[in-house]
Amino acid sequence: MSDWILRETRGAAAIITLNRPGALNAFPLPMVRDLRAAVIDAVRDPGVVGIIITGAGRGFCAGLDMTSLTEVSATGSAAREPDDGPDLAGLFSFLVEQPKPVIAAVNGVAAGGGFVLATKCDLRFASTDASFVTVFSKRGLIAEHGMTWVLPKLIGIGAALDLLWSSRKVDAHEALHLGLVQRVTHPDELLDEAVAYVELLASTVSPASMADTKRLVYEGAGQEIRQAFAAADDATWSAMDRPDPAEGAASYVERRAPRFPRIGAS
Repeated sequence: MSDWILRETRGAAAIITLNRPGALNAFPLPMVRDLRAAVIDAVRDPGVVGIIITGAGRGFCAGLDMTSLTEVSATGSAAREPDDGPDLAGLFSFLVEQPKPVIAAVNGVAAGGGFVLATKCDLRFASTDASFVTVFSKRGLIAEHGMTWVLPKLIGIGAALDLLWSSRKVDAHEALHLGLVQRVTHPDELLDEAVAYVELLASTVSPASMADTKRLVYEGAGQEIRQAFAAADDATWSAMDRPDPAEGAASYVERRAPRFPRIGAS
């Protein structure tokens, strides 16, 4: 892993920091691979319950760096790699498929590909210094990497079209009003707030239940009602064969914190 990506563990939280502060954490393409490797390492760590992604310095992520953007623009569609693997298409889509919660701690501007990164996380906590801008239409691009699927589900069709068409900048408070972010904090409290949320999950909630819920929420967004309800019913009965329901009941009766099994390599 390069110095572009930093990882530390704080309690049950893995904090992954994009580390190109001089470029507002704009990423060359190899940096995306490094981010993915750091996320996979955190998923495999049984001590980690939740993953927090943030940026070094005053920016969260300004998207694809200009050198890479120029190269891709010059090459056009010939640069497209074959999409014949099992993964979801699009930048940062691997985050959606991870079994652990992924929180974007947005400390500054999230623009273009940085906007994609923030929205592909499960939750977004923003500092009052944060801002969001889609950028795509101003670069002659369409809403890339699944944004036409993701953004309407987060904030509704009209609000999504507004942000995708206009590419106007949205501050943290408007983002909270729209439902794009879940919390707004003082800049000095952003990471502490995100870590505290992960610690709350770690002390009270079944990691396996969270993983199933995340999967069902994302899969269900593309299913018709009978299919979605049947999938949820199947998952519910499968969960009954895990030790978690018995532990949840016992901890309630005994008035103690639950001790749910963690997810990761043993």
